[in-house]
Amino acid sequence: MTRHVISVVAGDGIGLEVMPAAVGCLDLIGAHHDIDFEWRDVDWGSEYYRRNGRMMPLDGLEQLGATEAVFLGAVGAPDIADTETLWGLLIPIRREFRQYINLRPVKSLPGVESPLVGSPNIDIMIVRENNEGEYSEIGGRLFRGLPQEAAVQESVFTRLGVTRAARFAFDLAASRRGEVTSATKSNGIIHTMPFWDEMVKEVSADYDQVRLRSELIDALAASLVLHPARYDVIVASNLFGDILSDLAGAATGSIGSLPSANLNPEGEFPSMFEPVHGSAPDIAGQGIANPIGQIWSGAMMLDALGHPVAARHLIAAFEAALAGGTKTRDLGGEATTDDMAVAVRHEIDALATAYTTGIHVKEALNS
Repeated sequence: MTRHVISVVAGDGIGLEVMPAAVGCLDLIGAHHDIDFEWRDVDWGSEYYRRNGRMMPLDGLEQLGATEAVFLGAVGAPDIADTETLWGLLIPIRREFRQYINLRPVKSLPGVESPLVGSPNIDIMIVRENNEGEYSEIGGRLFRGLPQEAAVQESVFTRLGVTRAARFAFDLAASRRGEVTSATKSNGIIHTMPFWDEMVKEVSADYDQVRLRSELIDALAASLVLHPARYDVIVASNLFGDILSDLAGAATGSIGSLPSANLNPEGEFPSMFEPVHGSAPDIAGQGIANPIGQIWSGAMMLDALGHPVAARHLIAAFEAALAGGTKTRDLGGEATTDDMAVAVRHEIDALATAYTTGIHVKEALNS
């Protein structure tokens, strides 16, 4: 039996609903694969902020650092500025624990129709640089309240930051179709983007088996809508990666199903796993939220913790549940959050023999 200690931050809105659904699925997967989870729940988020004036306690990062991973639901509330909810919780975690890769799989799912003509088969991995770029803390406001009021925001791109993101993308592509697309805007942003291009090209010289294509962000956004099946691995800066992953995700039918991993690839610090859908306050408390993004994020966590077969088992289970017709409203169905979780747990049990006796072990290890 392998034991893992995981911090659970359900957070706000639908995070409080999809988190229990995912934890239940992970516990069942663990029972089939001799994995035991110790879940350490914390009540940090907007309610904590309203009570204490901050998103987490002063020793919050120290508490998280004592565990192996952070499983996050969502943060954000309409009455609290994003500068408080994001910069008070999510971004400090990413930076303190050097989670410099944000990995976002974007994939067509069984039974889920794309809004694009012909429902193209989409299978993209978006590698987003996660610690610097456009989301720097350098800048400020000048002359507040005066006619000449101004705001300055500096982008920061370093050789270390760009090259390690590029190397992660090329390593990933080498295990897939062997194609990396780099998002740039070097025709209009004259310093940081040409620098980005140069660093990515330098890294590409070490990967003869991987083809590099550089595309301007505006053309790339259009192409993702027109020809999404063309793309394998996309590497992008913090801002570009954030936007492209939601755009590509919407092309699959729903961003509610999409996961992400904030990775410290060396394993020196905990990584964090979260769906990309946000807190969705408009549907919070109704029991209709799609838990697949949270469940899939849990599969990414399993993989990062060294359990690729268990991860593939969990992915196969929610794919089978979708293929069988169980879908939440955002996917065109009528299932509740609990209905979806029950269907996934049923498929976990149904597929258990195949994934614990070796029938699908080779498939899972190579996926």
